[in-house]
Amino acid sequence: MSRLALYSREGCHLCEELLAELAPWAAARGERVEVLDVDRDPDARRRYGHRIPVLLVDGEPACHGRLDWQALERLWSASV
Repeated sequence: MSRLALYSREGCHLCEELLAELAPWAAARGERVEVLDVDRDPDARRRYGHRIPVLLVDGEPACHGRLDWQALERLWSASV
């Protein structure tokens, strides 16, 4: 899993919005966002279900639903 992982679902407009917001931030840091289908992973589906999108930084949940810039920066700084 990459440092930035986004659990998503096909047709999820919130997922698309979060990814569009996040992509420039990740690119500026030389990172890519790994988009994972929550429905393909039974454990992830059980854990996150309808709380998608869920953004993970190094496996730690940073936010769900909407991008939380403060949580993202806090987790990112802690992992660098």
